[in-house]
Amino acid sequence: MNDHARVILVADDDEDILDLVCLTLEQAGHETIRAADGEEALRLVLRHRPDACVLDVVMPKRTGLEIIEVLRDTEETSDIPILLLTATIREQYLPPGVEKSGKGYLRKPFSPRELQERVAWILDPRDR
Repeated sequence: MNDHARVILVADDDEDILDLVCLTLEQAGHETIRAADGEEALRLVLRHRPDACVLDVVMPKRTGLEIIEVLRDTEETSDIPILLLTATIREQYLPPGVEKSGKGYLRKPFSPRELQERVAWILDPRDR
């Protein structure tokens, strides 16, 4: 996938999904940072400046969409690629610009291969 490990922040309040996403990304050679809610995710992104984020849309304390808004408005984090995970949200409910600012979304359930491919895509600077 990549010649060197990338650091990916993964945030999901469902522990099983959090474990699955982290394991899948680690099997692809990445390092992961875990967050169980939106506030923790935002705090860890600001502290660690990961190479990318995979965020659940619906989480306690802050949603994935709220996190994107904060990161895009902060100069140091405005260019971090973000992939949203969603089980409930429909395309028409996504705010304008999610494709641009969030690099899209992936519906749950997803295949591990699909997740690895989408993360590789958001990490590729030629696609941004």
